[in-house]
Amino acid sequence: MSKSPLPIDFASVLASSVHDMKNSLCMLLQSIELMHTELKEKAPDSQQELAKIHYEANRLNTNLLQLLSLYRLERDQLPLQVDDYYLTDLLEEIQLKNELYIAQKQIELQIDCDEALHWFLDRDLITNLLNDIVVNAIRYTQQRLCIRAFQKDQVLVIEVHDDGAGFPENMLTNSKQLMNKIELSRGHTGLGLFFAHLIASAHQHQGQTGRIALTNGGYYGGGVFQLQLP
Repeated sequence: MSKSPLPIDFASVLASSVHDMKNSLCMLLQSIELMHTELKEKAPDSQQELAKIHYEANRLNTNLLQLLSLYRLERDQLPLQVDDYYLTDLLEEIQLKNELYIAQKQIELQIDCDEALHWFLDRDLITNLLNDIVVNAIRYTQQRLCIRAFQKDQVLVIEVHDDGAGFPENMLTNSKQLMNKIELSRGHTGLGLFFAHLIASAHQHQGQTGRIALTNGGYYGGGVFQLQLP
């Protein structure tokens, strides 16, 4: 009689695979950045294609990070690693992650933040959250993006403004529904908003809970994503 196959925890295997893929993608992104620098003057056409590849690899890396975080949350293995960080450092890191595609699309990205502003937060989760928002904003904006951070009534507010067509009316109307459950039919946008809501609400302080909001208008008349952290 043949032995029964070993039991497999598919979720754990998937999470381990996602972690390995994420590490491989990080190495790929670093290689693309190096090649982009070397080709800057020698082959401008190839440089543009590398910028596109970098953008898509960055999106894929963000998706994998979200998937891994959601798995850990489902297993109650996603403790916040909260520390005090300067917001300019965090926002400039996001700008650097996307500078190749920003330059290729000739987008003007402005960071509006007091250099002295600092806050207690989970840097990895918040950086990933904001990077996902910026990556999507790059796709839909026309020429300008602004990442703004400021303090209001003991709350940290971070906003991403673009000059695109803005969020569709159905997204603004049903934003709370999108944030509270994954709508796979809506594609990556639904997962991104669900993830953002999850990470924001995990940040709590003195009875206050983090939140996100979507509006249109802002600096450039396009979409505005807002993150609030207590």
